[in-house]
Amino acid sequence: MEQIADFFQYIMNSEEIIQTGGLIAIVLIVYIENGLFFGFFLPGDYLLFLSGVFCGLGLLKVNIYLLLIAIFAAAVAGSFTGYVSGYFFGEALENKKENLFFKKKHIKRTKRYFEKYGSRTLIIARFLPVIRTFAPIMAGLVKMKLVNFTIYNVAGGAIWVGILVLGGFYFGDRFPWIIDYVHWIIIFFLAITSVTVLRGYFSAKAEMEKED
Repeated sequence: MEQIADFFQYIMNSEEIIQTGGLIAIVLIVYIENGLFFGFFLPGDYLLFLSGVFCGLGLLKVNIYLLLIAIFAAAVAGSFTGYVSGYFFGEALENKKENLFFKKKHIKRTKRYFEKYGSRTLIIARFLPVIRTFAPIMAGLVKMKLVNFTIYNVAGGAIWVGILVLGGFYFGDRFPWIIDYVHWIIIFFLAITSVTVLRGYFSAKAEMEKED
C-alpha cells in the first residue's frame, strides 16, 4: 500500500518526474493525460511549463526543439487514442460503473462543452483540466469526422504545447533565478486548475438542476 502511495506521489510531482524520468517520463504522462480516461488527474499544464523551464536552465538535457516535438507528438497521439476508444467503445464507457478513476460527471461535463462550442472544444479543452482528457473520447463517441478531429487535434496540441513549453523555456533561459520558485509555480498552476475544475463542476451542477 505504501508503494502505491509513493507511486502516486511521484507521478503528481512534476519536478521529480522531469529530474528523474527525463523526456521519456514527460512524454508518457502527456500521452496518458491527453486521451486515456484514467489519466485525468495527472499533471498537464504545469508539467509542460516546468519542462520548458528546466530545459531553459539546462537541467533537462534535451534540445528545446526535440522537447517541443516529443511533447506535441505525445499530446496528439494521446488524443487520437482517446478518439479511437470513444469511437469504438464510447457506449461501453458511458455504461461503465463509477470508481476511483472514472466518474460519469466528467463525461457529462465534456458533452456540454461539445454542445456549446462544437469542434472548437478540442482546442479550448487543451487548457482545461479533466476536459482535456475526455474531449477526444467524446469526439469519438459523437462520431466526429476524422478529418475535422485531426485538424482541431493538431491545432490544439500545437497551441497548448507552444505556449506552455516555450513560455517555460523563455523564463528558464532569461530568468535562471526562477528555479528557486518552482514550488510557487506549481501552486499557481494548481490554483488555476482547482478554480477551473470547481467552476466547471458548479456550472454543470447548476445546469443539471435546471434540467430537473
